[in-house]
Amino acid sequence: MDDTPDYTLEIQIATRFLPEESAPEDDRYVFAYTIRIRNLGQRAAQLLDRHWVITDGNGHVEEVRGEGVVGEQPRIEPGDQFTYTSGAVLETAVGTMEGSYGMVGDDGTRFDAPIPPFTLAVPRTLH
Repeated sequence: MDDTPDYTLEIQIATRFLPEESAPEDDRYVFAYTIRIRNLGQRAAQLLDRHWVITDGNGHVEEVRGEGVVGEQPRIEPGDQFTYTSGAVLETAVGTMEGSYGMVGDDGTRFDAPIPPFTLAVPRTLH
């Protein structure tokens, strides 16, 4: 018998600073992040919504909730993955993001897939 859980998602994140869209003199720092969601479980699952907690270097916290990601609510089959790129604007050169995806499995099971914390930082601002 296979002991793989029905619903297991692996979430990987890559970030980059967008200097051409930023204006540090106006406290505007723009970042892009690319997220890959890989279904390691036994069943397909659909991403319904997202919840982000974005914290800038001053400790200001913004929560964002919405349907899907980049206008999509992807259904991810076992062994498949979904990758997308989005962005965030901060008032500081460094910040963090974390959150969760609201998912539903093919059998109607609803679950949250945690998005691990990651750092947004202008290059050479962190040691």
